[in-house]
Amino acid sequence: MDRVSPSTRSRNMSRIRSTGNMTTEKRFRAYLVRSRISGWHIHGSELTGRPDFVFPSHRVAVFVDGCFWHSCPRCGHTPKSNHKYWLPKLQKNKKRDRRVSRDLRKTGWRVLRLWEHEIRRTPTQAVLRLKSYIKKH
Repeated sequence: MDRVSPSTRSRNMSRIRSTGNMTTEKRFRAYLVRSRISGWHIHGSELTGRPDFVFPSHRVAVFVDGCFWHSCPRCGHTPKSNHKYWLPKLQKNKKRDRRVSRDLRKTGWRVLRLWEHEIRRTPTQAVLRLKSYIKKH
């Protein structure tokens, strides 16, 4: 049971700003450096959806999606508690991801989405996917 009123909880939660999935992003950034992939910068704030990695010369936007927050079909799940809150929240995230990808593609960007588990379990495969995506330019 929550100790504060719903309006107070909502106000508190609205003030928390995400900094992204930093652990996974840092891990992937290290793989990019180790693989000597250059020409990228992080958090393309000028682009729709603020991609985690941007390759401007190739017009490639890379999103590193957390398995929970973006409802990975392989390992994402909906919490059993407060199901009425989480199900719409996670569905809204998926819908936003589709919209952001579509909007970027309409403006000439290619979008690559990598799952958190891909980077954690098979990082070399994730880097190879990125390399092949960039080569298609």
